[in-house]
Amino acid sequence: MDLWQIIGIIGIALCVLEILTPTLFFLNLAIGAFMTAVISIWYQNIPGLIVVFVVLSSIILVFLRPVLMKKESKENKTGIEGKYIGKTAHAETDITSKSGVVTIYGERWEARNIHDDVIPAGGEARIVRNDSLIMYVEKV
Repeated sequence: MDLWQIIGIIGIALCVLEILTPTLFFLNLAIGAFMTAVISIWYQNIPGLIVVFVVLSSIILVFLRPVLMKKESKENKTGIEGKYIGKTAHAETDITSKSGVVTIYGERWEARNIHDDVIPAGGEARIVRNDSLIMYVEKV
């Protein structure tokens, strides 16, 4: 078995590790391994290839991983973040830090004010975050 094939198998194993632990860490190492496998076709010095692998993987990790890990904007989110967070809701009851109810999109949610003041019934509240079935809001 040639050296480039062995390094290619290592790259495939790193891809499998990335599938099992989706952290975008092993993917960078796999890309470095595949690039090192291509280089090993012409350059056969194993200690030199280890240095090439470490350098390439480090460069890819520093520059590519932040691009891959970039968070999506609010417009692209789905679920609670995209539908409710940052939106204005109607206060059905007085909302304090201990109790309250808001209505948004025709749905009733338990609500808690993140500040110490009271949002009166009939007022407007902006949803700041969600914790299970409770919306945490602030006065608009």
